[in-house]
Amino acid sequence: MKNLQYYMDLKYPFTLEQDEDGSYLIIYPDLPGCMTCGSTIEEAIKMGTDAKQCWIESALHDNDFIPEPRTAEEYPNNFKLRLPKSLYKQLANNANAEGVSMNQYCLYLLSERAVS
Repeated sequence: MKNLQYYMDLKYPFTLEQDEDGSYLIIYPDLPGCMTCGSTIEEAIKMGTDAKQCWIESALHDNDFIPEPRTAEEYPNNFKLRLPKSLYKQLANNANAEGVSMNQYCLYLLSERAVS
């Protein structure tokens, strides 16, 4: 049987967002409802580890299903997106000016935003 230490050793991804009041919110997408916050990034990460442990302990106690972290291969690699015609035109013109496909141009824009 898998125990607390097994799940704590897994690399669960989390998101870190700064709230309007300056605090930081940690969310574990693979553990539904597992989230916490802290006044600094360091505090939020520490609180996140505590929240993850409490979430897993509770699930073990209640014999609930505990999902393991999803791998990149488990995520789909495409999605459809409807755009206003004016935005589509602007993106298509920009892609054409760069000499790339609109798909490549949009992927570039998304990747630039995702890493900032």
